[in-house]
Amino acid sequence: MFNIIPKIKRLVLFTGDVAILYFSLWLTLLARYWRPVSMELWNKHLPPFTVIFSIWLIIFFINKLYDLPVAKNDMRFYALLINSLIWCIVLGFIFFYLATAGISPKTILIINILFFGIFVSLWRHIYNRLILSKKFIEKIIFVGLSKETLELVRNINQKPQIGFFVSGIIQLSQIDLTCFKPGEIDVISNEDKIREYIDLHKIKTVVITAETADAPRIINELYKSLDLQINILDLPSFAEKFTGKVLINIIGQMWFLENVREGAKQAYEAIKRVMDIFLSGMLLLLTALFVPLVYLAIKISSNGPGFFMQQRTGKNGKKFMAVKFRTMYNNAEKNGPQWAQISDPRITIVGKFLRKTRIDEIPQLINVLRGEMSFVGPRPERPEFIEKLKEKIPFYETRLLIKPGITGWAQINFPYGSSEEDALEKLQYDLYYIKNRSFIVDLSILLKTVKIVLSGKGQ
Repeated sequence: MFNIIPKIKRLVLFTGDVAILYFSLWLTLLARYWRPVSMELWNKHLPPFTVIFSIWLIIFFINKLYDLPVAKNDMRFYALLINSLIWCIVLGFIFFYLATAGISPKTILIINILFFGIFVSLWRHIYNRLILSKKFIEKIIFVGLSKETLELVRNINQKPQIGFFVSGIIQLSQIDLTCFKPGEIDVISNEDKIREYIDLHKIKTVVITAETADAPRIINELYKSLDLQINILDLPSFAEKFTGKVLINIIGQMWFLENVREGAKQAYEAIKRVMDIFLSGMLLLLTALFVPLVYLAIKISSNGPGFFMQQRTGKNGKKFMAVKFRTMYNNAEKNGPQWAQISDPRITIVGKFLRKTRIDEIPQLINVLRGEMSFVGPRPERPEFIEKLKEKIPFYETRLLIKPGITGWAQINFPYGSSEEDALEKLQYDLYYIKNRSFIVDLSILLKTVKIVLSGKGQ
């Protein structure tokens, strides 16, 4: 049930957007010609507008308008919606100027955008209110609560639009719940009351922590409650699905034995390698004329080489030389290896632009072509940092199970890392990707990377 609710909500959201797109087109043709829309007129406009509608839906996806945490009627949501509609306008005009398909739809496109903007805004506003209704929120309970899971529970209850609310905790030890509102969380301390609570509050999901194994009476009461059609989820699985990362502090070696199945990924890795070769070769050809201009700009703006080569650690710990455009002043690390910082004073004026636009990473296409990197994967880290982080962060070496990438799940969800704490956070996203990587996940990462590049949020 945990997987189904968010999927259904996203499907309803997507279906509503598609329906509004085609309804807006029909209304646009009706308003433009002031006569009933004939089949001939509809069929004439349907193919080109279907193409542009597909592009618009991709824009909505890139801007995270299908991410349920965004589904709130607040300033952030409306800013994303307006930004997306502006991009829809721009790309709509570009498309129809390049491929008119026998029609000249300038006026139709403008009217269509107006109708679509009005109706999609109204639809999204209604949808955002509906999903906060108690009818669409599933109550869940936790068995035990540790320091690591306290923030997770708070996060769940602060995002009811996703469809879940932690209503109670079965107490295994003393719990400090002062961070919650009075009455927000029920504490169940009597094992005999567990079934009654589940039945009374219509609980459908129970999340169990590792400590549950030491509470046989609670296990027995949950067993007796199976006829109430509850779903039992272990904490790591629940946290992974809700947060999009694997929480290091609540897993052990057994988690890797049960969840990391590299043998099942061989076909995927083989096809991914073919795609890496094709895409990197094509992009190197397309940027061949552009590279000398960037090289010249770097040389003119500061002393030093145009390209920067630095040793990185790849799959299975294999070292390789990563190639990038130089973005820092020459001898930026004369005092030894340092974490890059936000607004790093070592970055040149040209380097700031190259990092913001991710142009500095174009030469890494050579690393992809050579098989040292992939387009999608964990960030390639320096050997000096890896050795230190392996000593302080559990399971850090597991990110070396796959090739590093130009972009990745960690990079789009936690874009900047400049400390050991940040490295821990990014590792949790990397582990999620290592376990769940697929062509769909890779495509999602690449599309959302486009948003980062266009918004200038690169570092």
